[in-house]
Amino acid sequence: MKQRIYIDTSVIGGYFDEEFKEATLALFERLENNEIILVVSDLLDLELINAPERVRNLLQKYPSDKFERIELSKESTKLADEYINEKVVGKSSRKK
Repeated sequence: MKQRIYIDTSVIGGYFDEEFKEATLALFERLENNEIILVVSDLLDLELINAPERVRNLLQKYPSDKFERIELSKESTKLADEYINEKVVGKSSRKK
């Protein structure tokens, strides 16, 4: 079974950032070699709306079978709210 790795916009942005480029390119090489499946969510789609064009377009280079899509659920939304209420993360971490 292939390893599944959840990614957010910071991973995609790292592809273009000199500080994180080496590690991120290695991750995408593993994707290209069919060693992993990247797990993406509705939240990623929302975060990418305001991202630079090259960041928005990176994942479009790959066929959909390289990804597993998960949808936001009521449970995940509730957990996000609890994290904010308990000050584990700030309100800016929550996208509506």
